[in-house]
Amino acid sequence: MDTNTGRIGARSVDVSRGALDGSVSSQWFARPDDQRFLTLEGLLASVEQRRERSIVNTLDTRSIGVRGSREDETLLQLITPDGMIAPNNWSFGQLCSRVGAPAGFLRTLRLAPAVLQERLERSDAEQLKFMRTINPDGTEVAELRAVTGVDYGRVWDEEVVRAVMGIASDGTWKVPGVINWGKGTYDPSAPVSSESTTLYASDRDVFMFLCRDEYPIEVGKLRNGDPDYMFPGFIVSNSETGSRALTIETMYLRAVCMNRNLWGVENKQTVRMRHSKGLPSRFAAEAGPTLRQFSQASASAVAQKVIAAKGTIIGKDDDEVKDFIRKQDFSIKSTEQIMASVYGEEGHPARSVWDVVQGITAKAREIRHQDERVDMERKAGALMNRIKV
Repeated sequence: MDTNTGRIGARSVDVSRGALDGSVSSQWFARPDDQRFLTLEGLLASVEQRRERSIVNTLDTRSIGVRGSREDETLLQLITPDGMIAPNNWSFGQLCSRVGAPAGFLRTLRLAPAVLQERLERSDAEQLKFMRTINPDGTEVAELRAVTGVDYGRVWDEEVVRAVMGIASDGTWKVPGVINWGKGTYDPSAPVSSESTTLYASDRDVFMFLCRDEYPIEVGKLRNGDPDYMFPGFIVSNSETGSRALTIETMYLRAVCMNRNLWGVENKQTVRMRHSKGLPSRFAAEAGPTLRQFSQASASAVAQKVIAAKGTIIGKDDDEVKDFIRKQDFSIKSTEQIMASVYGEEGHPARSVWDVVQGITAKAREIRHQDERVDMERKAGALMNRIKV
């Protein structure tokens, strides 16, 4: 099978194959317009400007004073050796958590400044890292964006975006196209808009999904005889304020709909890095190379793995295949459903590892609870990982 397809435009797609992944869609639903960016360059400009205005200091909690805002007594301002800072909703919660104060209750309490002052003076956390951002209008009170422990290993959102830009510099990685449900096709050349973009950043985090959907890999045939195409994609997310871990997710998929659901996902891999003390050096040593290795992976190797999975026979009849599935920690009922899904999806009885993987992912799409669905999809991925080429 020739896997070197070159640049491919709109094509037929069968979204019943592979897994459905909603991780990008959940971001798409939640992000307002001011958190959406059409290009990596625009995203970089935003997070770069934010970093340039940010200052990180380690402060003794006992050196911090608390007062209510003159305009609103429920709003707090902190008096520090470096000047006045005003916590936002996120950093206020972090500060309260660090000193053992109930953030939700304090937000509604007129005596909050006095209560928080007492907690700061009695706190066991003697030193904390404070990240403040100078307001662009030059106002006296800076915004407190993060409060973390002294061992927090900050990787700036700007650094993460630059790393992704380095991978995407060849011009083939892009915001995905869109499924045409009426025609049953996927168009990778659909224009990028604020509605369709998958590049996001808030005052707390950054989230990017890019793919190489114009350069897919042929892994087989659809029922109508058209090529079954998959293409690589990756998610990179981070929070310089401590709201999420630095995460890299790589996968192969078949299509993306307008709601930014990922369809036909295979072989999803996740690397999650906590913001521990050594993360900055680990990011430099591992994150870039991980993405670069995925970006440069041979298309033929992916296709050969699919071919090998199709050629790995796990049973000559239904009984042997059922026995194999049961050994993968599936119940009798789930095994029967997987067998039925294979026949419905592939049009023939399950006999190979590939057949079983397709049956498992089809069954997973029917599960409403995310934890159960992800667990089943992991089992499908584990089977594919056993295939060596």
